[in-house]
Amino acid sequence: MAHAQTPTFPITYTDLPALFHHGAALDPVANPSWVLRNEALAETLGLDIAWLRSDDALQALAGNRPLPGARPIAMAYSGHQFGGFSPLLGDGRAQLAGEWLAPDGTRYDLHLKGSGPTPFARNGDGRATLSAMLREYIVSEAFAGLGIPTTRALAVVATGEAVHRQRKEPGAVLTRIARSHVRVGTFQLAAVHRDAEAIEALLTHELARNFPAPPPGFAPARHFLRSVIARQAKLIAQWMCVGFIHGVMNTDNMQVAGETIDFGPCAFMDRFHPQKVFSSIDRSGRYAWDKQPAIAVWNLARLAECLLSLLADDQDKAVTIAKEELALFMPAFEQHFEEGMRAKLGWRGADAGDGERIAAIFRHLMQGNADFTLFFRRLTQVAAGADDAVLSPVFATADEAAAALADWRIRAGAAPDVDAMRRSNPVYIARNHRVEEALAAASAGDLAPTQKLLQVLATPFAEQPGCADLEAPPSADEEVRQTFCGT
Repeated sequence: MAHAQTPTFPITYTDLPALFHHGAALDPVANPSWVLRNEALAETLGLDIAWLRSDDALQALAGNRPLPGARPIAMAYSGHQFGGFSPLLGDGRAQLAGEWLAPDGTRYDLHLKGSGPTPFARNGDGRATLSAMLREYIVSEAFAGLGIPTTRALAVVATGEAVHRQRKEPGAVLTRIARSHVRVGTFQLAAVHRDAEAIEALLTHELARNFPAPPPGFAPARHFLRSVIARQAKLIAQWMCVGFIHGVMNTDNMQVAGETIDFGPCAFMDRFHPQKVFSSIDRSGRYAWDKQPAIAVWNLARLAECLLSLLADDQDKAVTIAKEELALFMPAFEQHFEEGMRAKLGWRGADAGDGERIAAIFRHLMQGNADFTLFFRRLTQVAAGADDAVLSPVFATADEAAAALADWRIRAGAAPDVDAMRRSNPVYIARNHRVEEALAAASAGDLAPTQKLLQVLATPFAEQPGCADLEAPPSADEEVRQTFCGT
């Protein structure tokens, strides 16, 4: 067995003003044990696998002792939550446990969730359930398999303690890996305190860590805002092209580096409807599937407000610059979304009428009560030569299936781009009912469904034998209609 080399995880975030962080006291758990270790991720990060398998790693990733070379902190931030502003939020049940410099020079955060209460806990117990932490592990790894920028899961550790929510459940701690945990809400915190120096320090920190240098003569703040807008425009388009609904697009859940973060009441659509909502706390439909681009712009406007003093000395000029940059979002989003949809539909080249043609396909899906993922999966099979009949069961009526196929063929022609369709249309997604089944089994001590699901989701575009159950949409009695944040 290889000897474990002890890595070190010094935290650079503490170089920022104290406004942004607070020391996190360790809150040891009774009896930590491994649930899952993401050794493939560790290998890509250049982390020593022998160390990850060690008791030292187990104790550190349970929150029982600091990671070598690190003093854990809780990160502070503000946030608009469902439109209402909270001036102080922060990591209430989490800690930035360390940072890791990968061999390629990329710096990553190791963030523990469920590691105990912090000064931002707001009377919470600081703990997390095994099911909630496994949910984040599964869905974030599904995103990685789909090739969509995301935070990742390195490990889940069972605490050996019960957590009381609606019922008593097993407790766990998740180790999340991210390029950054700086959010729009982090900038809002400094803006609330009218601390221009803190805003500039945070901007400089993020630019150096996660963005290329500004072009010559281009103001750093404008370069940063433009870069964040560009990344978010592409990210939201990628979400929507796989039918994903984040569910809590609060400003404290929008990471400025451009990764998907905080997989709480998120879900992948089964039957298509543009106003689809799953989150039990989104009662107004604020974060529905088709509202996500507009909400992203709203969040980014809050970021721009925080940067005004750095965009220009003159307030009016700064506002003009911010508006010009924000105006770039929708055209960029629409370009990414249409490109993604053309690939999913196998349409070659670009045509001015594609936006309306895509909208027509969506109308057929909605009127035919069709499963979003399965429609594109079966359409790929038709494009590759399968009989048209394979598409009919996806729709409530054969007429709607035929109409969708006819509209598709007008643009696809005789030679659709089947390779692009196969690269863009997953066979498997983290279907809500299968995720819930896996979580229920894990809470009862059976990890086999979770492990099978993770294995399949690692290569979601490849058909895998014996996994037809993970491809199929839910029956009426299996359908998940609401998801919960798990806090």
